[in-house]
Amino acid sequence: MISAALGLQIALDVLLVALVGLAVGSRWAEALSTGGLDAGAWCALACGLALLAVYGVGRSRINVRDTAVDAPRGAWWPTGAWVAALIVGWALLLLLTPVALWIAFPLMFLEMHVLGPRRGIVAVAATTACAIGGAILGGQQLVGSILGPTFGGLVAIAVVLGFETIVRESQGRQELIDDLVRTRADLAASEREAAVATERERLAREIHDTLAQGFSSIELLLRAADSSLEEVVAPGAFAPGAPGPTAARAARGYVTQSRLAAQQNLAEARRFVRDLAPADLESATLVGALERVADRTALAAGGGLTVTVEASGQARPLPVPVETALLRIAQSALANVVQHAGASRAAVTLSFLGDAVALDVVDDGHGFDPRRVGAARRAAAVPDPTRDARSAVGQGDGEPGAGDTPATRSGFGLTAMRSRVAELGGTFSLETSPGEGTALAVHLPLDPQEA
Repeated sequence: MISAALGLQIALDVLLVALVGLAVGSRWAEALSTGGLDAGAWCALACGLALLAVYGVGRSRINVRDTAVDAPRGAWWPTGAWVAALIVGWALLLLLTPVALWIAFPLMFLEMHVLGPRRGIVAVAATTACAIGGAILGGQQLVGSILGPTFGGLVAIAVVLGFETIVRESQGRQELIDDLVRTRADLAASEREAAVATERERLAREIHDTLAQGFSSIELLLRAADSSLEEVVAPGAFAPGAPGPTAARAARGYVTQSRLAAQQNLAEARRFVRDLAPADLESATLVGALERVADRTALAAGGGLTVTVEASGQARPLPVPVETALLRIAQSALANVVQHAGASRAAVTLSFLGDAVALDVVDDGHGFDPRRVGAARRAAAVPDPTRDARSAVGQGDGEPGAGDTPATRSGFGLTAMRSRVAELGGTFSLETSPGEGTALAVHLPLDPQEA
């Protein structure tokens, strides 16, 4: 399909060639009708061919069609020189035949577009003056000789300026559309990045609160089993009254508990992939799920930790996101108690408060300095789920305990808790100091229709 600009340029080319041919042909016809070709006819032919040659050379060297309306135009070389040569050639042809007057009109349009609105008007004025002079010399009426070229020049100026104004407005709209498209693309990219970051954070929290904690429990159980096996392989372990048989049964029990913990971890991983609710909540209330987590925590601690669960207020079903968040927070907090607190007792309290629900986890461990966790969290600016999983197995993360240093702590457990609470519009508070235990409190508001 031919574009509008290309179509106009082709029409201008055809019109100019046709008018030059008409001017030369009329001069030859006049000469033949008066007795034969004279010098003036041959000069008209030479001027016509020269004019077409100059026009063709300029069209091949100067990109008339693709010249932007806002681009600088009217330079003396080569554009100005080309237009001047065309005017001179046309003026000579006009002296030989008055029919060449019609060539002035396509020349005016060409001058306005090639030279621009300022220099183009000057060229059109010069062309109009030449046309008026040629018409007068050709014996035409004085009024027609003046008004015809003058109106033609004004029309050419108005048409070209109006056309270029439309082009500028169209380009402005196109730039606006391009900006909107780029803005939409940038917005879509930002939304994708935000969605990826949100999903990455969700995955990190889920891995930390499920798989990492489960692996930590397995590691603790296997460590206890290893200690029992050392007693089994000790010399005289199975002598009368020796602890070998008891240690063997204990080691077997720890291995069995590790296998059960691995099965639970596998189930959590499958549910995690399908983005389902926690398995503990599937067939039990929130209080029952907390009791299961408490039992597993006490089991993972090897009997050195007592975990109690209490509920106050009128118990009722809560929205799934709220129950999931409270369960995960309690699970992560109790895992921190086992790994870092060195506590003998921990208490989990769930309070139904009408338009809100509160969760408190308190232990009697050695506590820690929250500033150390904050410094470690700032040092680890971007959470890495695999790093947290590694730290939870063997080294752990979250609340620093005895022998821990900020360099080995990311505090991601606390960060994940705060993130969960913030997503639900709640508040999170932590009270602790070295040697004074730790108290964690979560307060989540409920929708009045759900309360």
